[in-house]
Amino acid sequence: MPVPPATNPADDVSNRVRQLEGETQSLRAEVERLREQPVRLPPVDATQAAPATPSPTMAEVDAEIKKFAWKKGDFAIVPYGCLWGNIVDSTERTYPGSYTLYALSANTGPESEFIVDARNTRVGTDVIGPRIPCLGGAQSGGKVEVDFQQSLLSTENKASVLLRHAYAEVRNDDFRLLAGQTWDVINPLNPCMLMYSIGWDAGNIGYRRAQLRGERYFAISDTSLITTQLSANQNIFCDSTTSIRPENPQWPIVEGRVAWTIGERKPECQPITVGVSGHIGEEEFDVTGGPQDEHRRTWSGNIDIRVPITERFGVQAELYVGDNLDAFFGGIGQGIDPVGRNTIRDQGGWFEFWYKWTPTLHSHFGYFIDDPNDNDMHVASARTYNQFYFGNLCYDVTKTIVVGAEVSSWRTLYLGQLPGDAVRCEFVVKYGF
Repeated sequence: MPVPPATNPADDVSNRVRQLEGETQSLRAEVERLREQPVRLPPVDATQAAPATPSPTMAEVDAEIKKFAWKKGDFAIVPYGCLWGNIVDSTERTYPGSYTLYALSANTGPESEFIVDARNTRVGTDVIGPRIPCLGGAQSGGKVEVDFQQSLLSTENKASVLLRHAYAEVRNDDFRLLAGQTWDVINPLNPCMLMYSIGWDAGNIGYRRAQLRGERYFAISDTSLITTQLSANQNIFCDSTTSIRPENPQWPIVEGRVAWTIGERKPECQPITVGVSGHIGEEEFDVTGGPQDEHRRTWSGNIDIRVPITERFGVQAELYVGDNLDAFFGGIGQGIDPVGRNTIRDQGGWFEFWYKWTPTLHSHFGYFIDDPNDNDMHVASARTYNQFYFGNLCYDVTKTIVVGAEVSSWRTLYLGQLPGDAVRCEFVVKYGF
C-alpha cells in the first residue's frame, strides 16, 4: 500500500510494527483456541468425546484458520457445521423414533419401523475476541450452535431450529468464566455413539441449560492438574401434565465438579481424568384443584473417569445416584410421580471402550442402565427399568467425511405392561466443514 507523501516514514514503520505485533498476538490466540477445540468433525454429540483420530498438527491448524476464519476488527469468526444423515431400521418402535430414549411397550403394538432423517444436521460459529487486560490478558470468545431437532411432533421435513449452545466466555490457563447456554458441569463425558441421543434416559445424565459458570485450574506439576467448576443454572421442569403446572423456583440449580487430570497436557497426549460432581436445586409447581406452590428437591452425586490405556485402546465411564432427575435425562424421563407427587429416586450409569483398528477405522462399544426406584411410582405404565448396549464401526473417508454403522439392543420395563425390546440398526453419514 503506497505511503502518502505527508506521512513521516519513521512513524509508518513504528505503526506497521505495532500492527504486525497485534496481528501476531491475534493469530497466536486463534491457534491456542483451535488446538483446544480442533475444527474437525466430532465423532459424536459430545464436548469430551474419545478422540478417534490424532490431534491436528500446527500446519493443519494454520490451514484451518486460513480457510475458515472471518475477520471483523479484533474478532475472528470461525463457522463450522455438520451435514448429518441417518437411516434407521428397528425391530420394534422406540421413542421418539429418529433417535431412541427408550423402547415402547409391546402393548402398544410390536411393529418394526424404518426412518430416514436429516434433522441432526447442525451449524455454528466459534468467536475469538480480544484479550481482556483487566483479567490478566485472558482470551475472550463465544459460541453459537443450532440443530433441527426442536419439536418431536413436527413433520419430518418441516423441522424447527433447536438452540444448542449460545454463550460468551473469558479464559486462560488458570481460569474460565462463562455466561450462556451450554453443557452441564456434572457428568461431562459422552460416549462415542453415532445416534443423536447419547444414552439419555438410559444412564447418561446431564444436558444443556442456561448458566453462569466459573472454573479454576491448579497446575500442580506438568503431569498433574486439578480442575474445579461451579455453576448456577436455570431450572427446567419436565413433568408438566394437565394437573401439574411448573413455576420458576426461588433459587437456581447449583452444580459443581472437581477433577484430577494425570498425564502430560499436550495435544498428542491423552491423560487420565477422574472427576466427582453433583448438583442440588429445587422445583416448584402448582396442582390443579390442590396445593399451590409445591416444592420438590432435585439432586445427584456422580463419578466420571476416562482412561486412555494405549494410543489405540481406552475406556471411560460415569456413575450416578440422585432424586428427581428427569430434567437431566435421568429416571427414564420421570422425576415426580403424578399420583403421589413424590420425587422418584434413581441410579444408573454407563461404560464404554474404544479401539482404533487403523488410522481411519475405529470402533466403540458400551453398556447403559437407568434404574429408578419402583416403590416411588404409582402410575400404571410407568417406566421402571431401561438398558441398552451398542457397538459401532466408523470409517473416516477424509478428515471431514465419516461413515459408520451402529447396532444397539434396547430393553425397557413398565409397571403393568409388557416390556419393550428393540434392536436398532443405524447407518450414518457425516460431512463436516
